[in-house]
Amino acid sequence: MKASYTAGPDLHVLPSALPIPGLGDQPVNAFLLRSGQPVLVDTGMPVDREGFLDSLWSLIDPVDLRWIVVTHDDRDHTGALARVLDTAPHAKVLANAISVTRISEEFGIPQDRLVTANPGNRMKIGDRELSFHRPPTFDSPGTLAVFDHSDGTLYSSDSFGTVVEEIGQEFTDLAEEEFFHGFEVLNRAIAPWTALVDEAKFLRPVRELAALRPVRLLSAHGPTVRGDAVPRLFDAMARIPALPAWLPGADLDLEAALDAHESLTG
Repeated sequence: MKASYTAGPDLHVLPSALPIPGLGDQPVNAFLLRSGQPVLVDTGMPVDREGFLDSLWSLIDPVDLRWIVVTHDDRDHTGALARVLDTAPHAKVLANAISVTRISEEFGIPQDRLVTANPGNRMKIGDRELSFHRPPTFDSPGTLAVFDHSDGTLYSSDSFGTVVEEIGQEFTDLAEEEFFHGFEVLNRAIAPWTALVDEAKFLRPVRELAALRPVRLLSAHGPTVRGDAVPRLFDAMARIPALPAWLPGADLDLEAALDAHESLTG
């Protein structure tokens, strides 16, 4: 785990990284909204579990946490989920039913602590209104992007992420050429089917999210993107289906990546 930092008022990023040999680091972020009914978006990687929990509980008392949004069921988004549920007695999980089904292969979530959502749904959480969307790129059919209408933040799950040599907190911290190269790699790697899709259909979720006019875009795998930079990411995403399929080779060994991360954190 890396030190937490803020991306907005009462909005904290809990960052880590997954080394991808030959390419750089893939950011792995979870997010904590402390105001109103506090919301945690995703729960980090299993290899970071203890560090993640230490960082999380340094920011909020477990009894105050009310919601855990799981954008999808991959391990880098659910690594500390069971422990957070055990420790935060008032927190409920908010996720897509497909993700819940896949999570249940490892552990069960009590029905009285579970709320499911589909793309197209909206939900009031205290003074916040959240809407749920299918992001343009994804590797799990249960993936949800979440838009917070109260502050204009889009939580895009895996979509709009990147792989870079050195992670920065802000889009402006990175060289744009490096960011967009990693952007094209990651968004094709998690969704190789983009090379097969009808481009007009692919553009529908891109335009849907762009129409929300996010003031802040937070990917689980990227820096904080703000203001005028956000439309540039939508433009870059719109070009993904026109690119050839990206296939991992010797420069991308995920087993080696996980081993390297274990050695750094173990």
